[in-house]
Amino acid sequence: MLFLQIFKDERGHYSSNRFVGILCTLSLCVTLFINVLSKGVFTPADSLVSAIGMLAFGSLGLGAANKIFKKSKPHEDESI
Repeated sequence: MLFLQIFKDERGHYSSNRFVGILCTLSLCVTLFINVLSKGVFTPADSLVSAIGMLAFGSLGLGAANKIFKKSKPHEDESI
């Protein structure tokens, strides 16, 4: 399935960070969209919205920063 390729990292393994980040982002977007359509009848708590936003940022944004600034492993000397 082409949709499940979103959750794989560059090595082809499923990534829990991507799953959690995408799930948080989708749930936050759906919740805020419902809030706009319900004209204030359905209002999530501000702390809950902030927590979900920080979790999505942490799993997607910091995961990408980790890949960018990751220290490369030194190659072992094979001539020994």
